[in-house]
Amino acid sequence: MLIFWKERLVLLSTPKTGTTSIEAALESLAHVAIRRPPELKHLPAARYQRHLAPLLEAAAGEGFTTLAMMREPVDWLGSWYRFRQRDDIAERERSTRGLSFEEAVAGYLSDPPAANMAVGSQARFLCGGEGRPMVDRLFRYEAIGDLVAFLEDRLDCRVVLPRLNTSPAADLHLAPATRARLAERLAPDLALYARLAG
Repeated sequence: MLIFWKERLVLLSTPKTGTTSIEAALESLAHVAIRRPPELKHLPAARYQRHLAPLLEAAAGEGFTTLAMMREPVDWLGSWYRFRQRDDIAERERSTRGLSFEEAVAGYLSDPPAANMAVGSQARFLCGGEGRPMVDRLFRYEAIGDLVAFLEDRLDCRVVLPRLNTSPAADLHLAPATRARLAERLAPDLALYARLAG
């Protein structure tokens, strides 16, 4: 999470949406950078609004504009799957090594989800209990240039994003029946993403 005090901006870090690269590029310009622990770096929008927003608003005398990224939901899940294929995943139960994407998605869809795919959802991260976004400006990961242009305008500087935290390539094929079950589970995410893409 990055907080730009003078510009009254807060960039929330939706997991697996390129925020590590954005933070690396902009940390020196931010007045506050929360990169560790993951529970604070990836503070969900509802918790930000409940706990941190009132503190910032009271100190600044005005509200802050919140920004966040969202990735196409199935691609987002594929990114988690690929990320957890890495050799440096220390806890075996969190690794997806040796699993197909089909098997990993079955773990995501199980109740409770398998430990290696218990990653929540972007809609849960970005929205409140009623499913309404709790972020002022949402940008699509697939059009990250829109966020970069917004930040360049507001921060009055050029933003160059390094390639960091990239996951290994993998086959993300799903059987039609699995894809249909996943679409049902990710319905709030897909609806939110469709609004951004529309």
